Amino acid sequence: VGQMIVVLVHAAATWFMVGLIWFVQVVHYPLAATVGEDAFVSYQHAHMARTSVVVIPAMVTELVAAGWLLIDQPAGIPDWAPWLSAILLGAVWASTALLQVPAHSALTMGLDEDQVRRLVSTNWVRTIGWSIRGILALALVYWAIPAR
Repeated sequence: VGQMIVVLVHAAATWFMVGLIWFVQVVHYPLAATVGEDAFVSYQHAHMARTSVVVIPAMVTELVAAGWLLIDQPAGIPDWAPWLSAILLGAVWASTALLQVPAHSALTMGLDEDQVRRLVSTNWVRTIGWSIRGILALALVYWAIPAR
């Protein structure tokens, strides 16, 4: 039962992030360029503060659950699956730290349409990574169900 809870928490956190990243990719980031120069700096600071409140708990929950599944893998889950999941999560976190956070930091100085375009284009790494993780998280749930 305990392992299944971890698998379900992992799937829930991952799918929360899948939905969020698609919204950010398709709606939120592209609209940033339309805010206008006068309001952009305050918009960007508010965006970063509000996004952190929503994203950090989900990302940390997902990270802890993914790590837990590496350490205490439920029966029925193929050995490779938690490792692939962790590698994808590492890519998502690396993209966040190395690409998106610096772009957001640069945008606190003012609207830079090249930086917004860079943010949108590099965010596909996270969008694709989280989407694949979402599919894999569902597979982990399926594999972890006892006596299928």
